Amino acid sequence: MQALLFALAAYLVGSIPFAVVVSRAMGLEDPRKYGSGNPGATNVLRSGSKAAAVLTLLGDAAKGWFAVWLALHLESPADVVAVVAIAVFLGHVFSVFLRFQGGKGVATAVGVLLALDWRVGLAALAVWLAVVIVTRYSSLGSVVAALFAPAAYYYVAGFGSAFLATVAMSAILLWRHESNIRKLVRGEESRLGEAKKEAGAEQPTS
Repeated sequence: MQALLFALAAYLVGSIPFAVVVSRAMGLEDPRKYGSGNPGATNVLRSGSKAAAVLTLLGDAAKGWFAVWLALHLESPADVVAVVAIAVFLGHVFSVFLRFQGGKGVATAVGVLLALDWRVGLAALAVWLAVVIVTRYSSLGSVVAALFAPAAYYYVAGFGSAFLATVAMSAILLWRHESNIRKLVRGEESRLGEAKKEAGAEQPTS
């Protein structure tokens, strides 16, 4: 029962669409109406407002961190913490407030990892940032970081429910980036800094 209640609460927290909330608060166009139509920080950046993108990124990461941190703070069993980690991540990806059409989950996954083990979270963030700086492909950075995270977690903390949660998040992230991966292979993926287009024209990361 505790796991179910915690999972539901975490899912609702994860469902908060900071991309939409921040855009409305700052008088910007709804991010679902341009670029990929994806409610995530990368797409918000295409609005031309770096501040809005940063606030979206921080909000999405913070909700992942907070849900897991709270479960740990309440001294929940390891299995419950893992369930909370997955639930808050799924809340972002399948937001109940957006008719289950959420973002891709990169920032929220980083927040979850920072709460589970800050070393893994920082390492995954560093990998993402390094790839993005070198290539300007946010999606490529996300894919590489998703592949890196489970190995890093296993190396740092070993096998356990949190490791399995990390594997599950990584698998979902790769699935959510399937179209980006195909575009990267074809050389058609858009880079950071390019002008926004109508929704559906491209598929950047979240």
